[in-house]
Amino acid sequence: MTQQKPFISTSFSYETLEETLDVKPKSSVLRIGVPKETAFQENRIGLTPEAVSVLISNGHEILIEHDAGEAAHYRDKDYSEAGARIVYDKAEVYKCPTLIKSAPVVEEDLSLLQMNQTIISPIHLSALKAALLEKMMSKRITGISFENLKDDSGSYPIVRSMSEIAGGAVMLVAAQYLSSANHGKGVLLGGISGIPPTKVIILGAGIVGEYAARAALALGASVKVFDNSVSRLKRLQNNIGFRIYTSVIEPRILSKQLKSCEVAVGALSSQSGRTPIVVTEEMVSNMRPGSVIIDVSIDRGGCFETSEITSHEHPTFIKYGVIHYCVPNIPSGFARTASQAISNVITPLLLEASEDGGFENLVWHKIHLRSGIYMFKGALTNFHLSQRFDLKYTDLNLLIASQR
Repeated sequence: MTQQKPFISTSFSYETLEETLDVKPKSSVLRIGVPKETAFQENRIGLTPEAVSVLISNGHEILIEHDAGEAAHYRDKDYSEAGARIVYDKAEVYKCPTLIKSAPVVEEDLSLLQMNQTIISPIHLSALKAALLEKMMSKRITGISFENLKDDSGSYPIVRSMSEIAGGAVMLVAAQYLSSANHGKGVLLGGISGIPPTKVIILGAGIVGEYAARAALALGASVKVFDNSVSRLKRLQNNIGFRIYTSVIEPRILSKQLKSCEVAVGALSSQSGRTPIVVTEEMVSNMRPGSVIIDVSIDRGGCFETSEITSHEHPTFIKYGVIHYCVPNIPSGFARTASQAISNVITPLLLEASEDGGFENLVWHKIHLRSGIYMFKGALTNFHLSQRFDLKYTDLNLLIASQR
């Protein structure tokens, strides 16, 4: 059998094609608005004067509402010297294509929102309503939430910073309310030579629990940590660097420890919905009079059955002789530190977005940022929110790919 030679037709033209590369878009100038927050107990601000100075020197325009940073002790003068424009009309701030809020979007904001705006703010799941989301969707808003924003390492930088502040603050609060001046037991948190150390129980071995444990140990207290995740307890011990008392949440053991402790901290977290109640009213009634309960997880319902929301103005109430401190937004009480922490995460993000020609282009290159986007040009891209409010869910990866 004779082998046929390959047939080459003259009608084909065999040419090498150019390789098509993803061309980096031109950088864009951002107009950023920072409104004054009117939400309950919100003292933080999303950008510090130092951050504003960096953004202005990179050619961006920033409008700040009059007295927006007042609660965090940042004056209008600080911002105007950094190059920002101070505005007295809230509506003018809301005309900026990019908004940075330190509190969630509320109903009063809806009439001021513009079409195709980008909003960087927290979202409080417990207070969110379907009507609010629908109105934002109709205005084709792109929403980026603080809580779900990830960095290159896959961790949540703003949540981590706020948790570190809350954890560190917890022991300062406990020390304050254990003193006789605040009707506490009159004991010094930590104790001194020759006197047994104060007992601190921490529920939850997350970041809040870890930082609360560090602060308590540094003061010299005896610390016992409870969590149902053994891996979290292991991680806490590794991070602290030596073995401390840890246990899974077993009601009998927990009840026994609560009877003899001076401070109990609730720092359990819940990924979706309410925090589980692990300390019953009966357990609280058996605690020593004058001891202190600090429920950090009160913004998700709290993990003590006796917990009720309090405010920074009236932070405590007494039940069964036990002082309860249940302020939901603890980092807001340390507003300047919290503002700096938020600003440190948002400023590089804004600079990167401008270099890439906007957030739409940035999320194409930086895949880890996609977890922070709950709404993209009016399409709801957060699965939990779509399930909860029975709204149409759109996959963000498909949306971004379809725009290329």
